[in-house]
Amino acid sequence: MSQEADDDLMQPSAAAANGGPAKKRTARAPSKSMSYRAGLVMPVSRVRRDIRTGNYATRQSPGAAVFIAAVLEYLTGEVLELAGHETKDLKKKRIDPKAIRRAIRNDAELDELMSDVTIEHGGVRQFVHPELLKKAKH
Repeated sequence: MSQEADDDLMQPSAAAANGGPAKKRTARAPSKSMSYRAGLVMPVSRVRRDIRTGNYATRQSPGAAVFIAAVLEYLTGEVLELAGHETKDLKKKRIDPKAIRRAIRNDAELDELMSDVTIEHGGVRQFVHPELLKKAKH
């Protein structure tokens, strides 16, 4: 270490200014976010805050926020992947709400999970009642 680095670490603390012994400062490792430690992109700390402020339970495990963030990240990736395929099928370059709606409705599990969800500007699924498709007898 250079002399300047030693001087920075040996700066007098408040105790030394008051006549006490000087304490040596150690370099601290940079802090890592909860998302980084969990290997996620979704913000774990924001999910944790939303769980606490939502009053869903009196006590929450720290791992609950990590789990919920991981599930949200997985579902988001799944929907965006399917929407990208739908966008390619429509020969477009941008994912729009219609492609997201089609992706969700064409996947059985996502359709069941999001059966009550309305996607704004997503359009509607075309449906003609089978009774109307029967040909009239003459």
